Amino acid sequence: MTPGLILALIFLVLVIVTIIMGVRIVPQGYKFVVQRLGKYHKTLNPGLNVIIPYMDTVAYKVPTKDLVLDIPSQEVITRDNAVIVANAVAYINIVTPEKAVYGVENYILAIQNLVQTSLRAIIGEMDLDDALSSRDLIKAKLKEAISDDIADWGIMVKTVEIQDIAPSETMQKAMEEQAAAERQRRATVTRAEGEKSAAILQAEGRLEASRRDAEAKIVLAEANKKAIQLIVEAARDNPLPLMFVLGERYVESIKALAESQNAKVVAIPADLPAALRGILGSKIG
Repeated sequence: MTPGLILALIFLVLVIVTIIMGVRIVPQGYKFVVQRLGKYHKTLNPGLNVIIPYMDTVAYKVPTKDLVLDIPSQEVITRDNAVIVANAVAYINIVTPEKAVYGVENYILAIQNLVQTSLRAIIGEMDLDDALSSRDLIKAKLKEAISDDIADWGIMVKTVEIQDIAPSETMQKAMEEQAAAERQRRATVTRAEGEKSAAILQAEGRLEASRRDAEAKIVLAEANKKAIQLIVEAARDNPLPLMFVLGERYVESIKALAESQNAKVVAIPADLPAALRGILGSKIG
């Protein structure tokens, strides 16, 4: 092979390499940031693009699709000094690629740190109960807090979702112990109220029984009084009714005495009417 042919082949290879270096095909969903001699020159859109070989270089390939950034879990202290664990997911879109690559060292890491910092600040102004039940409010405040900052980097926040927010393990254990103590307290109160109600009902029952016994005694006394009056009135002319009543009571007393375990000998008068007349004396004479 002659030297002239070799030079021609070298020149042809250089031409082909130069053409290849000057042509850039950008896929859909990306934009390429081009630097000329180390300085930003332009941004290539999807499709076929031509740059100047050896002077222009593709420095960054930036995705223009929506990006999903996972925000790591972190412990956050609420306003009432409760510790909760929270993490989030941020959906962003890079609107101006050159601002994203030149405005901040690492836009992904920067956004993650910004979301974590803002999340701590927002939850730190809320009580535990509000923080656990106000995801939509936290989401809105978080998006508002970071939108202006990342707009300077040519990035737009689509939305920020609170993926998980829950008390820490230590806080959960304390809450469980508190709940158990509250249930025990309620059980004790319920039991005490039940015992109180039972005691009141028992007292009211005894009171009602005593009242009924007293009324019964009064009624019995009135009946005895009336019976005695009738017997006395009847005995003025004829002592037999009075003797009959006394004899009946006498027999009942003898019967009760005979049934007693302490009774050894029971003496019954042979002439019961005479005994009754002896008890009454002159009143029936």
